[in-house]
Amino acid sequence: MIALVVKTHVSHYPDPITLSKGDLVQIGRRYEGPEGWDNWLYCKRSSPDQEGWVPEQIIQIKDETGIILEDYCANELNVEPGERLIGLRELNGWLWCQHETTEELGWVPLANIDKISE
Repeated sequence: MIALVVKTHVSHYPDPITLSKGDLVQIGRRYEGPEGWDNWLYCKRSSPDQEGWVPEQIIQIKDETGIILEDYCANELNVEPGERLIGLRELNGWLWCQHETTEELGWVPLANIDKISE
């Protein structure tokens, strides 16, 4: 999918959590906000010490811990209107994508883009 950025997005997480399949995490709070970004859990891991938002769909949850089911990175792209993105995966109100020019990978809220083509 090709998407056009229609609204600026700036990441507030300079050190995003990066996880590999099989990693163990502590499950924290569930995201609650007006945006409708359901199914995001704030997770923490101890080695290396990182925390951040992880989609519930990639966690096998048991009590307050979880096993990561696939590789994951919480990197968010900083984008400006007019930039083009290649959408790779849509999940919980966000798009995992590649910036068409810089080739950087990251998440962008769906509300900040218009889909141009599938």
